[in-house]
Amino acid sequence: MEKKKTPLFTLHSSHFFGEVFILAFTLTIILVCSAVLAVIDQVIKYFILHDLAPVGQVSVIDGLFSLVYVENRGIAFGMFQGMFWIFSLLTVALIGVFIYMIVKKTFTGKLFYIASALIIGGGIGNLIDRVFRGFVIDYLSLSFFPPVCNFADYCVTIGAFLLAVSVIAGMKGNQHE
Repeated sequence: MEKKKTPLFTLHSSHFFGEVFILAFTLTIILVCSAVLAVIDQVIKYFILHDLAPVGQVSVIDGLFSLVYVENRGIAFGMFQGMFWIFSLLTVALIGVFIYMIVKKTFTGKLFYIASALIIGGGIGNLIDRVFRGFVIDYLSLSFFPPVCNFADYCVTIGAFLLAVSVIAGMKGNQHE
């Protein structure tokens, strides 16, 4: 009689490895998207630094939208000037929190993952400025929104909005269960 071969992995263990693969793949996609956003931010800031800084300001749409070179040594909207290391460490901690939430599946879903990529990418973009320049380059000025911002700021802002929508939608979804 022929000896029956036992599978190397049981159904349960292959299910575990499948989940780990999906989690690793999801985290990789989020981090790659975050890196792409940070690179876009840095490329824009490169051109702003070299082309806009010498002239200071360019009106794109008169009375509505301008490109204005600003060295922001604080956080959003120029608040808390000169607290460089605190904001750098806070940014690293928040990126770590998002990665932890993704790994622990605190929240799931496409909206949460998109929000995470936007927040992490924007955070990295501004962190690069803080670490290598000592300030964040801001340049987007809208007449109806006084603070001068940048691409990374808008990534974080849109990501925070999507995160709130994701959390609220998740809470409403759990009420029906």
